Amino acid sequence: MPVITLPDGSQREFAQPVTVAEVAQSIGAGLARAALAGKVDGRIVDTSFRIEDNVQLGIITDKDAEGLEVIRHSTAHLLAFAVKELFPDAQVTIGPVIENGFYYDFAYSRPFTPEDLLTIEKRMAEIAKRDLPICREVWKRDDATAFFKSIGEHYKAELIAAIPEGQDVSLYREGDFVDLCRGPHAPSTGKLKVFKLMKVAGAYWRGDHRNAQLQRIYGTAWAKKEDQDAYLHMLEEAEKRDHRRLGRHLDLFHLQDEAPGMVFWHPKGWAMWQQVEQYMRRVYQDNGYQEVKCPQILDRSLWEKSGHWENYKDNMFTTESEKHDYAIKPMNCPGHIQIFNTGLRSYRDLPLRYGEFGSCHRNEPSGALHGIMRVRGFTQDDGHIFCTEEQIQSEVTDFNELVRKVYADFGFTDIAIKLALRPEKRVGSDEVWDKAELALREALKASGLDWEELPGEGAFYGPKIEFHIKDAIGRSWQCGTVQVDFSMPQRLGAEYVGIDNARHVPVMLHRAILGSLERFIGILIENWSGALPLWLAPVQAVILNISEKQSEYAETVAKTLRSAGLRVECDLRNEKITYKIREHSLNKLPYQIVIGDKEMAANLVAVRTRGGQDLGQMTLEMLIKRLQDEVVSRSGTA
Repeated sequence: MPVITLPDGSQREFAQPVTVAEVAQSIGAGLARAALAGKVDGRIVDTSFRIEDNVQLGIITDKDAEGLEVIRHSTAHLLAFAVKELFPDAQVTIGPVIENGFYYDFAYSRPFTPEDLLTIEKRMAEIAKRDLPICREVWKRDDATAFFKSIGEHYKAELIAAIPEGQDVSLYREGDFVDLCRGPHAPSTGKLKVFKLMKVAGAYWRGDHRNAQLQRIYGTAWAKKEDQDAYLHMLEEAEKRDHRRLGRHLDLFHLQDEAPGMVFWHPKGWAMWQQVEQYMRRVYQDNGYQEVKCPQILDRSLWEKSGHWENYKDNMFTTESEKHDYAIKPMNCPGHIQIFNTGLRSYRDLPLRYGEFGSCHRNEPSGALHGIMRVRGFTQDDGHIFCTEEQIQSEVTDFNELVRKVYADFGFTDIAIKLALRPEKRVGSDEVWDKAELALREALKASGLDWEELPGEGAFYGPKIEFHIKDAIGRSWQCGTVQVDFSMPQRLGAEYVGIDNARHVPVMLHRAILGSLERFIGILIENWSGALPLWLAPVQAVILNISEKQSEYAETVAKTLRSAGLRVECDLRNEKITYKIREHSLNKLPYQIVIGDKEMAANLVAVRTRGGQDLGQMTLEMLIKRLQDEVVSRSGTA
């Protein structure tokens, strides 16, 4: 006689075991029709799930985030169903949910074409209209293996064969299509109404390049058509803002095959880099950080002591010299501890804050590289704070405030905060992790911030607060972090003398605001669509002469502006002024300074903004003040 406790605290008692769907029906026919799944004691289950004991139950609909996940998961299976109907010889492999959609990998004798995608999508819609029940079945492992082998689905048979012997497996049936899956799924194909197939890409079986290459079909699925339309519009906007395209167009940087994942910065791109770095250097100085610089290559023995060799070796570039193994640093923290260890520290020295624009290298898979957003060689605005346990909360609280100020200066005010907790592969005892996680929670509470918790996503040496910024078209980017580390300082012998004259191990806070400067600059380029605010723009103004007669005066104006600390160029080409204005507008320069006979005679300049606004004539003093005030205010519109 199960008693069901609903989210509002009310209870319903049933005389016999009952399914989630039956509970929904008992509440109301509308809820029963909308139900996609159930949440039983925190676990998402099918609506067919049978409840036999007292539980807490929530009914999942398309208004819930979990409901959207169920829709996408079920739509991935709908895709596989359609492919099998259209291409019976295709083998299905795996099809998980990903951010904003799903994918499914197939083995097929020829490449799928864009026309195939349209045909598959049409068949998916037809199957959805059939409103076929999606039913979970539990099979013996060996029976399931034999079944998939019998129908030529060798990849599925291989997946099932890897399941421990004697363990049952979960299959889902919709019409004639049967697939291996843990679920849960929507109760029928009729619940799947809004979806679109996006593209085909190559993928290796189980992500291993030594295995067979498969075809990965990506799709997106939503609860409402207007949500999908908004997402597709965002993708169109993102393509226009792609930092790789803008990087070429604006002559900021390039990448090439001879240095995969490494950036060649051009003069304009490096000018932008310097604005970002020098801004962060002032942040260091204004907030009590001492800037340091550590070696790029360190002996294997140090990486073993820090725990990186055991936990991170596959991501490290290694080398050998004179029978010693070395690694190029993927992180800056062990080097900062070496600086801390060079002298006897006192509790009076703490907190001690080190900052470094640390150049790091990580052996990222080539398939994961993406412009300057995901690279192998990068620079972090990295900092480490050595402090006592009692100082953790105040240091993290101050950092939380600093992060939000910095992001606002770059034009980001919508910030989500997440707390990443202990991963399965980690160093340190559970007691130490309990203490570290509690410290971060208390600091967030003290800052008056809301946050989401991410179990299993902390660093191997400690939990971390993540700061996710939202850009001008609504995308979220994880940039800053602050991490509490009780383990690495102890592993590397860091100590200070406490007020009791005894030796103590300091707590180490790993912190970054921008993260990878390369990636952050890519985010800036896309957020501003290349039209960077004046203080970040590589070239802040261009001086355009109408005829050759004004060339000398134009050079004088440029020299005056440069002396005032502004970044300007001259365009003295023998071209029509309308042509030059249009060209520099396309290059997204903030200001155009036009000089003709009238301006030269009156010792004035005519000023136009990037948006085409004519500001009229003004003196150089007025122009300089306007530009300097705008730089100081760091204003801009994305």
